[in-house]
Amino acid sequence: MKLPILFLIDDDPQVLRALARDVRQKYKKEYQVLSTEDPQEALASLKELKRTGEEVALFISDQRMPRMTGVELLEKSKAFYPEAKRMLLTAYSDMDTAIRAINETDLDYYLLKPWDPPEEKLFPVIDEMIDDWLSSYKPELAGIRLLGYQFSPKSHAIKEFLAGHQIPYQWIDVATHPNAAEMMSLNAIALDSLPALIFEDGTLSINTEIHSVAEKLGLRPTASSNMYDLVIVGAGPAGLAASVYAGSEGLKTLLIEKHSPGGQAGTSSRIENYLGFPKGVSGSDLTRRAVTQATRFGIEFLSPQEVLSISSADSYKAVQLADGSTIHSRSIIITTGVAYRQLETKGIAELTGAGVYYGAATIEALQTRGKQVYVIGGGNSAGQAALHLAKFAERVYIIIRKKDLSGTMSSYLIDQIAKTPNVTILPETEVTEARGSDHLESLELRTVDGEERSVPADALFILIGARPYTDWVNAPILKDERGFIITGRDLLARENFRSGWPLKRDPYLLETCNPGIFAAGDVRSGAMNRVASAVGEGAMAVSFVHQYLAEV
Repeated sequence: MKLPILFLIDDDPQVLRALARDVRQKYKKEYQVLSTEDPQEALASLKELKRTGEEVALFISDQRMPRMTGVELLEKSKAFYPEAKRMLLTAYSDMDTAIRAINETDLDYYLLKPWDPPEEKLFPVIDEMIDDWLSSYKPELAGIRLLGYQFSPKSHAIKEFLAGHQIPYQWIDVATHPNAAEMMSLNAIALDSLPALIFEDGTLSINTEIHSVAEKLGLRPTASSNMYDLVIVGAGPAGLAASVYAGSEGLKTLLIEKHSPGGQAGTSSRIENYLGFPKGVSGSDLTRRAVTQATRFGIEFLSPQEVLSISSADSYKAVQLADGSTIHSRSIIITTGVAYRQLETKGIAELTGAGVYYGAATIEALQTRGKQVYVIGGGNSAGQAALHLAKFAERVYIIIRKKDLSGTMSSYLIDQIAKTPNVTILPETEVTEARGSDHLESLELRTVDGEERSVPADALFILIGARPYTDWVNAPILKDERGFIITGRDLLARENFRSGWPLKRDPYLLETCNPGIFAAGDVRSGAMNRVASAVGEGAMAVSFVHQYLAEV
């Protein structure tokens, strides 16, 4: 966190040096001390300090300066830091001016020169003024500030990216934040250039794209080598587990993620049935721990980076990346998981990111405070999302097509939902239309009996079904009818398997029909769709990688 500033102005170099020396001696551990001889330079500095998010606690200015009086300077400084305290240094002959300034311009204090000894005349006054300032000072979050509209899909995408990579940021809704207009003016940001990011060093990025954000934050999209023992595609629970075990066992490993680590599990507000966490663990916390653990073991992590295709040539695999580069590896584990199925209902596509969200979207939970929120889905993810949203929203409605949740949701979640007074289940109901101008405003609902009604809605979270993220897989890898990758013994039942399998042995349990390419987690046909099973499969896949590498 940046230290608040004590700002000193005096046109006499000797006086300024003495004042700065005394102030730094006393306050340098807790405050920055800035000084200048030029009042105009001081005002220019204040504008830049304000733009970059610095905070000024106290101004100390001499009264008699040739280009501007101290009173005038302190009065102009209010335009930038109205809450800062202000002290005027003055000679005895200017005491009447100082007294008038206290009455007319809210000057906090005047101090007669000289101030020796400072322990008796200067420091007690500064201490008192700083104490007054601290009593009402509310520090803003240090770091990145994101300015945009709440119902902007592009703003939502950047928030999701930052949150997914565990990067702290301050969200500033330009329509509601009290300081938004001032920030936009100081940084010369036009409304049509939003969203905009102000980084901690003051750098500005407008109409921001994800790849430029990643580059500025130092995330690595480019591999350091073109040959690895193992490439893992996808950084969900299975991919992260595989990377931990591969790294700990000495395999030169590259983990590639298109969006952000954690997968669907990473967006969960609370996972309560994961071994070793009796009070539950958030998906983001579990992801953070796993990424830290994997990188500690020396694996290389690329994000955001997309794999376009994979292919085999002899005993080596080629991984084609979206940036045009090609990575070679002796083995591959595909852990790209699943994505929520898209809802083909009228109005949904147009309002996605503007009140309609796929997944738990915990980053939007605070914005639902006191509002009417709907969740579509009857699985565990939907239940966890509803319970989290209920902490903020006035009321949360869970829309399901079945009569109840018993066949699709864990009993512990069903029990918690029943005990949460502001969560209501709407059984045998579906959404027929989402309506709104620039953001979601209402939903059209229809029950199984044909009853139709319109309800006000501030947000809709869709967590229905899942489809595997395997469209990119163009290698000769067999998939089932729904697109999930077939592995192990299930391959033996496929008529066309043997004709393409080049080895005498049968495929390993998690191996695809292409030797040395494995699949783990939710992307695999027959997977259990649980975090614990995905983690187990990721670890197991590394064991099979070792066996495969011993053969080639």
